Amino acid sequence: MLLNTLNSINILSPALQLQINQYLVEEEVSKKQLLLKAGQVSQRIYFIKKGFIRAYYYKDGEKFTSWFMGEGEIIISVYSFFSRNPSFENIEVLEDAVLQSINWDQLQKLYSDFPEFNLTGRLITEKYYIRSEERSISLQTLSAKQRYQDLLKAYPGILQKASLGQIASYLSIKQETLSRIRAQN
Repeated sequence: MLLNTLNSINILSPALQLQINQYLVEEEVSKKQLLLKAGQVSQRIYFIKKGFIRAYYYKDGEKFTSWFMGEGEIIISVYSFFSRNPSFENIEVLEDAVLQSINWDQLQKLYSDFPEFNLTGRLITEKYYIRSEERSISLQTLSAKQRYQDLLKAYPGILQKASLGQIASYLSIKQETLSRIRAQN
């Protein structure tokens, strides 16, 4: 499945596909498991074959969700993975998942051995950078109701996968506000 996604971004040579397959680790991960804890250095980049995952951080003892990711998406702690510094966020599995992953060293080897893969990596990075900026802009310019509606469009089944508290913290609103918004729909 990962190779299908990568080939939809940029066609990969057979040799590159073979090398990715040799590196790829597939694992089943249970709900509530942490893939990364704050303070650890992120070692793996994951592709979600099945499941739903979030990242969160603590501020003043409260959990704040920074992102959600679902099937067909790539997940990492961007800061930690690329800087090789400890993460400030936790990555939690919200429903039983099947993940495919490679480690940092393997990714670097793919980039050096297969220069064509650098384009794929750049395009993926651009996609997620744009998404990050869209989230930042939406927090500044859209109403809470608009942000909630956008989230439902992006992840139609999110209400069955994440708690209302997790969703509210992602939207940067109180849970009571989210309840009022939901009552209006």
